[in-house]
Amino acid sequence: MKTIAEVEVVKPDLARRLVAEGLGTLLLVATVVGSGIMAEGLAGGNVAVALLANTFATSAILVILILAFGPLSGAHFNPVVSLVMALRREISWSDFFAYVVVQIIGGVVGAMLAHVMFALPLVALSPTDRSGMAKMISEVVATFGLLGVILSCANHRQAAIPYAVAAYIGAAYWFTASTSFANPAVTIARTLTATFSGIRWPDAPGFILAQIVGALAAALLFGWLFPRTAK
Repeated sequence: MKTIAEVEVVKPDLARRLVAEGLGTLLLVATVVGSGIMAEGLAGGNVAVALLANTFATSAILVILILAFGPLSGAHFNPVVSLVMALRREISWSDFFAYVVVQIIGGVVGAMLAHVMFALPLVALSPTDRSGMAKMISEVVATFGLLGVILSCANHRQAAIPYAVAAYIGAAYWFTASTSFANPAVTIARTLTATFSGIRWPDAPGFILAQIVGALAAALLFGWLFPRTAK
């Protein structure tokens, strides 16, 4: 009979991991968009109150989703997180491309689901202007910090990752001019909602490029700070 230490840990098959990534991203975007709609409707025009409610809902769902799906897929829900994990050889490149596809699909469906729940048109392109260098720099900073939190906690405090990520995103909603999208899949999905959390589609490519730059910078710096050891 094998002891506990001798029991082999079996990695979930790709199909289960992809469902976890798609469903997790769907629920994340549905929460971001849905809570934005609810907050805007109840805040009476007070943008600060609406953003506070949006922040709380997003932070809460991040803790829940990472705890729920982390053991299955790693709970990336974010193409740049998957990119960094592929660069670190935590996942294969074929898995990376599959992850990105289901994350984007999940995000788009999540935005549509939020619209259905609030009796809005299934898709409505956002008119919200989020252009400008300040917001691009904000996205670099937001994504750099997010990946920094993940990589540093993965090195020495893995159990803290759900709470650290949620706390960081909650803070970054308020200290960045862009309100911290920090996620290409979420950015794409948010072009499809003409509500509180939306972004114009012409502004999305700049956000996504900034997110990739921030993620790669974090991979370099935190990879040096916390070098991987042989498993």
